[in-house]
Amino acid sequence: MLYVPEKEDYKMYSIEKTNYGIKLTFSGFVKAEEMKQWREESEKILNSFSKPFGVLIDMRDIKPLMADAAAEIQLGQARYKEKGMSRSAVILATTIVTMQFKRIAKESGIDKWETYIDASSTPDWQKNAIDWITTADKAA
Repeated sequence: MLYVPEKEDYKMYSIEKTNYGIKLTFSGFVKAEEMKQWREESEKILNSFSKPFGVLIDMRDIKPLMADAAAEIQLGQARYKEKGMSRSAVILATTIVTMQFKRIAKESGIDKWETYIDASSTPDWQKNAIDWITTADKAA
């Protein structure tokens, strides 16, 4: 049986603990209020991690962010770095969203630790992302 969440139960993001750190998934049109909720939930999870950890961000299905939502994710990105994120791999599928998130990463100061993978042209994007994240210690 397929579970269809009630509107108030549905989130445009998910946060999962993994063996390499954290997997984030964003989809649809994420509003600033939802990005703020993501930051608050992230803070609780980040407090349970020891340094360093990697992050895989699946944004294949996200729509471009409005300025207020972009500001929230920028604050969140900076917080992930402060808490010990060593590397992140961002999975994208559109040029517009890719350009937006490269700009946000640069403004939040995490662009030096981030790579971008185009899922539309990289069938094994998840393996490539995890390989890049988990080689952080070897690259240092």
